[in-house]
Amino acid sequence: MSSLLKFLPNSLSQAVVKSYFTVQTWRTVGFRGSHSIPDFTKLTTMDVKILPALQDNYMYLIIDKATKNAAIVDPVDPDSVLAAVDEEKVNLVKVLTTHHHWDHAGGNEKLVKDFTKNPLEVYGGDDRIGALTKKVVDGDTFKIGSLNVRCIFTPCHTTGHICYYIQSEQEGVVFTGDTLFSAGCGRFFEGTPDQMYTALIDKLSTLPDSTKVFCGHEYTASNLKYAHHVEPENPDVEQRIQWTKERRDGKLPTVPSTIGEEKAFNPFMRVNEKSVQEHAKATDGVSTMGFLRREKDNFKA
Repeated sequence: MSSLLKFLPNSLSQAVVKSYFTVQTWRTVGFRGSHSIPDFTKLTTMDVKILPALQDNYMYLIIDKATKNAAIVDPVDPDSVLAAVDEEKVNLVKVLTTHHHWDHAGGNEKLVKDFTKNPLEVYGGDDRIGALTKKVVDGDTFKIGSLNVRCIFTPCHTTGHICYYIQSEQEGVVFTGDTLFSAGCGRFFEGTPDQMYTALIDKLSTLPDSTKVFCGHEYTASNLKYAHHVEPENPDVEQRIQWTKERRDGKLPTVPSTIGEEKAFNPFMRVNEKSVQEHAKATDGVSTMGFLRREKDNFKA
């Protein structure tokens, strides 16, 4: 969603910015087409089909291999979701919504209406989410087939933002919406630096380093330009820039990354590192988080 900010005058108030992102606006701007090639991440207990949508969004079809039950994350393009469900021959049972913004939750009602095989349970942490049937809070758990899902409350981008952590004995994945991007984080539309610090450092950073991160947008190339600005001598940033260029040259997604990788090259996950704090001229992680977000909001490579 934040990619649309370039269309907005700087003078717009926070309330106007929020109201700008409506179904009508997206239809007027008319973002369509595929920004990436659909891709698959195949793991031991689950598969994740990466489905591009709109200008730079990602939806994710999570498939439990043991039962063939599936869930969809942020189904803004219901027709693409239904096509993927048919193609993979899976049983769609749940919708996992990270937050209420239209480019994530705007397809919920149509998907629930058009999917007639069985009723869909729609999860989310905000009453503003369309077709919501299961409101969740931090620590809530449920299953997708045999897969265990834990809800992680990460308010800041929106007050009701939820990340979904799925773990089995063999592996873990997390769907981070617009809280954690690869090499970046979401804008603080409804929150504060200390909230994003809690979300990224106290919560997401404590997941196992091997946890695969599936974020809501294809922003990695632009995020890495800022990461290089913050830490020009970080070799992990340099390596990720090259890797990302190779992926994007082939229109391949730059997701997933891992928690361990993000802690190596994402400045917003590195706010307690001396080099990042020196860039921010700060001595603590929360102040550094606030400085980085303000600078990134106005950054031009």
